[in-house]
Amino acid sequence: MDTTEPLATLVPAAREGDQHAWDAIVDRFLPLVGSVIRQHRLSEADGDDVSQTVWLRLVEHLGALREPDALPGWIRTTTRNECLRVINARGRMRPVDPQSEVGLDAVVDDIAHEDLLAAERRQVLRDALLELPAARRDLLLLLLDDPPVPYEEISARLGIPIGSIGPTRARALDQLRKITALRGIGPDPVGGGN
Repeated sequence: MDTTEPLATLVPAAREGDQHAWDAIVDRFLPLVGSVIRQHRLSEADGDDVSQTVWLRLVEHLGALREPDALPGWIRTTTRNECLRVINARGRMRPVDPQSEVGLDAVVDDIAHEDLLAAERRQVLRDALLELPAARRDLLLLLLDDPPVPYEEISARLGIPIGSIGPTRARALDQLRKITALRGIGPDPVGGGN
């Protein structure tokens, strides 16, 4: 099969075990996978691992793909997720010199301590948000939504003019900084943190 064949033809044929259809799909979308990998700036070895994982996932999920034309989006999303998984895993790895006095236990303890501190900071921030007036808290939460909520929608939801969103956000963040500083996780707003 030709790589220019419509996906509506290639996908069902690949599902049925047609090696030529499968090869055509890989040939067509290998540049897309490579492009997403390059955007994430992975090493060549990590990029090869991601690419292999993406094609393995496609073999596993090709039967569940209801709309053949959705394949490019599925490949792009799967590649991006695999890249992020590799980056996240790499961030958790810490090189350890087996000859050093500091053993692996110290590294594990450091990681556990950092995770605990991050969890405590998140909880303090959640608690501090609860201390804000409801209107300010709602504004900050809407501004943090993913995907971003347009200012027009924020204005309609909260009943405030669009021009007031920025200044209100600044006041809410200032109040949040003061609350978190009192709890010891933010810089001192008076002393500047030093």
